[in-house]
Amino acid sequence: MAETIAYSDFERLDVRVGTITDAQPFPQARKPAYRLVIDFGAEIGEKRSSAQLTVHYRPDQLIGRQVCAVVNFPPRQIGPFISEVLTLGMPDEEGAVVLVKPDFKVPNGGKLF
Repeated sequence: MAETIAYSDFERLDVRVGTITDAQPFPQARKPAYRLVIDFGAEIGEKRSSAQLTVHYRPDQLIGRQVCAVVNFPPRQIGPFISEVLTLGMPDEEGAVVLVKPDFKVPNGGKLF
């Protein structure tokens, strides 16, 4: 069972929705991954993310797709790439990433509550 946290702990996470505007293979990553550019709207702008999505998605399938991401983690160096946000996903039966996304199109930058 997961550790119990206070609601104030949840409030510290800034999870936003954005639209992927670019997706490229990331051959320098240790595990197969893509380099993503995600548009989070006017307030946050475009951010970059490295995501291990290669099992279920091709780069061309990702362009225009809305995704959810944590936008207030510090940037992380992944090889020669700086990942600025954590794109969220859940594991399938084999552990491959399936993206978390809204059921309906929503404005970029919308905050999870």
